[in-house]
Amino acid sequence: MPFKPLVTAGIESLLNTFLYRSPALKTARSRLLGKVLRVEVKGFSTSLILVFSERQVDVLGEWAGDADCTVIAYASVLPKLRDRQQLTALIRSGELEVQGDIQVVQNFVALADLAEFDPAELLAPYTGDIAAEGISKAMRGGAKFLHHGIKRQQRYVAEAITEEWRMAPGPLEVAWFAEETAAVERAVDALTKRLEKLEAK
Repeated sequence: MPFKPLVTAGIESLLNTFLYRSPALKTARSRLLGKVLRVEVKGFSTSLILVFSERQVDVLGEWAGDADCTVIAYASVLPKLRDRQQLTALIRSGELEVQGDIQVVQNFVALADLAEFDPAELLAPYTGDIAAEGISKAMRGGAKFLHHGIKRQQRYVAEAITEEWRMAPGPLEVAWFAEETAAVERAVDALTKRLEKLEAK
């Protein structure tokens, strides 16, 4: 089976599970009814097209028509779209580029913000509520532990490179070098002006 249809089917299933399961989200979903959102991930040649209908969202790899809104961003930025407070900051910083009707992406972000992404709800029908909650807590704890471990290792490597191995300059050394470079540049400009004055005489 080709990779692209597998990815689009997985994303479609995930979005439909979280965005279309709860009846409480019906008003938020109605704002997206009939809208088409194209998501282009920088670094990947293909884009994902989200077509919203009353009963589900269809995730497509190809779309012949025009999209109401196109969002262009790196893959690392997309998870930040769950928080509607960050949308404006992401657009201003240039991490997120929006073309077309911005209301579509705002409504999608609002819907994602209202939806509860809880893995325990997915596991509960298969394992029971208590086991699902325990597994979910263990997964969150493991993910947090892994995240802190990665951050700690990154800090250790950065300190080793700058302090122990002296492969890269430290922040103060970079600042000093920048100041010295600017001072030399100013001195060269002053010398050039003096030479021009002498040549003009």
